[in-house]
Amino acid sequence: MTSTDTERIVRAHGGGGEMMGRLIREHIVAALGNPRLNTLLDSAVLDWSGGPVVFTTDSYVVQPLFFPGGDIGRLAVCGTCNDLAVMGATPVALSLGIIVEEGLELSVFDRVLASVAAAADEAGVSVVTGDTKVIERGRGDGLYLNTAGVGSIHSGANTDPKRIAAGDAILVNGTIGDHGIAVMSARNDLEFETPVVSDAAPLNGMIAVLLDAGVKIRFMRDATRGGLAGVLVDITEQSGLSVEIEEHLLPRRPATLAAAEMLGFDLLSVANEGKVVIVVAAEDAERCLKLLRGHAHGKDAARIGRLADTQPALVELITAGGGRRVVQRPYGEELPRIC
Repeated sequence: MTSTDTERIVRAHGGGGEMMGRLIREHIVAALGNPRLNTLLDSAVLDWSGGPVVFTTDSYVVQPLFFPGGDIGRLAVCGTCNDLAVMGATPVALSLGIIVEEGLELSVFDRVLASVAAAADEAGVSVVTGDTKVIERGRGDGLYLNTAGVGSIHSGANTDPKRIAAGDAILVNGTIGDHGIAVMSARNDLEFETPVVSDAAPLNGMIAVLLDAGVKIRFMRDATRGGLAGVLVDITEQSGLSVEIEEHLLPRRPATLAAAEMLGFDLLSVANEGKVVIVVAAEDAERCLKLLRGHAHGKDAARIGRLADTQPALVELITAGGGRRVVQRPYGEELPRIC
């Protein structure tokens, strides 16, 4: 073995032999170890108290692997925890599938694993099982991750979109579009006077505060690919009601807005990785906002619009000048490889 072999991923790291065992023990378990993972059995045994289980999975292929405010490891943990959280579930355990390209520096591998560990600790969940594969040099972009997660549903959660009613308020927990613009700026080596930083964050703790307080949430969804526009169109299609949002109420960072305008993107369609759209009865809106703003991931929360019983059911943006613009779901993927 050469000194280079010890510093980079080689194909033997995925061959099932001693080198793979060392990679798992000395890097993966060293970063993510816990009693369930450390057994290195084919599956993890979870203690379950009964009741409904939420199960989800997602894959992450973001380029570049590191960007302002995050990296592929943080995205993988936050994305899966948020998919559970918007169903009203508390993440219980995660799996981590790693597909790594021959030649990747072990220092990069370790840096991503450290980020996975930090994000999992922030979310209060453990990685309990996983898989590692090494692919040939030139067949990938360094590293791909897959995370699956299971969660238990909060007793007060009921987010069936059929409960949405005319007059309900639409809230978002903070500024929109930061993640997509942060990744695009890193990918294109763009520098702005004020850096645009990804919002990647686990939201399960903040959502648990709402559920513990008895806020009657009618619907939640994290606004990832497709952005805020995609979620609002989904709400319209599933409820049969129109959505009206007001431009002057939308939380947006000036630097993110300026960058989006320079790059030609509509922030409504740009991806987020730490934002959730929440629909509540109008009478619950102010209490929900107060609770959101009391949490670090909701300090810029805003009430951005309402549901209306007008037909045909559309999403409309009331512009700062008083005009109306129909908001549509993005036709394709405006910003590829951002998660």
